Amino acid sequence: MSLIFHMVFTILYSILEIFTGIIGVYQIIMSLFGIWHRREKIVHSANKSFAVIVPAHNEEVVVGPLIDSLVTQKYPKHLYDVHVIADHCTDHTEQVAARHGAMVHVRENQEQRGKGFAIEWMLDRLWETGKHYDAVVMFDADNLVAPDFLARMNDKLSEGHKVVQGYLGVKNAFDTWVSVSMGISYWFSNRMWQNARENLNLSSSLGGTGLCIDMDLLHEMGWGATGLTEDLEFGVRCVERGIIPVWAHDAKVYDEKPTSLLPSMRQRLRWMQGHFHCARKHMFPLIGSGIKERNFVKLDAGIYLFQPMRFLILFLTSLMMLLQLSVPQSTMASHLTNLLPTQFWVAVNIFLYLQMPLALLLERVNWRAYFGLILLPFFLWTWGPVVFQAYFTKANRKWAHTVHKRSIHLDQIHGR
Repeated sequence: MSLIFHMVFTILYSILEIFTGIIGVYQIIMSLFGIWHRREKIVHSANKSFAVIVPAHNEEVVVGPLIDSLVTQKYPKHLYDVHVIADHCTDHTEQVAARHGAMVHVRENQEQRGKGFAIEWMLDRLWETGKHYDAVVMFDADNLVAPDFLARMNDKLSEGHKVVQGYLGVKNAFDTWVSVSMGISYWFSNRMWQNARENLNLSSSLGGTGLCIDMDLLHEMGWGATGLTEDLEFGVRCVERGIIPVWAHDAKVYDEKPTSLLPSMRQRLRWMQGHFHCARKHMFPLIGSGIKERNFVKLDAGIYLFQPMRFLILFLTSLMMLLQLSVPQSTMASHLTNLLPTQFWVAVNIFLYLQMPLALLLERVNWRAYFGLILLPFFLWTWGPVVFQAYFTKANRKWAHTVHKRSIHLDQIHGR
């Protein structure tokens, strides 16, 4: 019996080792294409009209600065409207949003709660009014938006793109070690993941905010994304239809991140629960279509769904390296770690971790971020328990609101 168990364990371990090695090498190769980026010039005159949608639940502290950054866009005022959804608010979100110049829509629906449902409700209201917009742009209430954001979205739409994801920055990166770790994660993701795939003409991963969608496409497809990761759902459906979401590296949005570990882990748990739910439905069809059609865009999108978060790669490769370094080669169990040599895992980990400071260098991030690299390995390891818990609770569909407590303005970010 023990021999059978040992054989089964060895086979499973070998499969995990091979898979982890392939994914690690795959990410290293892909990230090399993210090194190059030249700031794009705005070449098209303003001609697209936008409905800017902001779902907000009890966001009186942060929604004002966001609207200020939207109403002062370097874009003709008659070509966009700011619509704030006061979704089940019990504070002064409605009054603050109206005072700062937004059109406010009050929503009360106790059965359908969450950002995805709020967006779907808002889109129905816009279509009922009969007012024409060329595209919809979505932001979270805690965001701040660069002055040229809409102009850059106008450029992408004028080039014929239907779905565009803007750059996701962090507005409070230097508050704590947790927020700076999230900041490093996003700087890396923007440069070595999103920008790399843009350079390869692959699909961008939609981030739920800073997202621009052609209105005719929304009419055709419907929103239909009401899960915990509504952005991921919609992006996957686009790829399945042959529509490639593109990345706009210079169209920047700044998001607020939790400053302590437990709220950060709760937020990431929600992301991973939604990711697993979406993967269960779309992963195998995407991978199958990608292989059958020889379509690398679909194959890469399927691979993204297979590994719930890119930093899970770091967790698994680090685990493999520690196992190999900790198991004495003279023991009976050492043969479990001989499928791929220790040198391989050390090299993979070195290359993956070195991408972090490289991304900071390429993104010209404030020098204080480099001190965050000291504690970053610990933060990355916290993805492990988050992902495993998310897998066993992936049926959860309940939206958990992230509380935002700081009012930061755009000039404060630029002054840092």
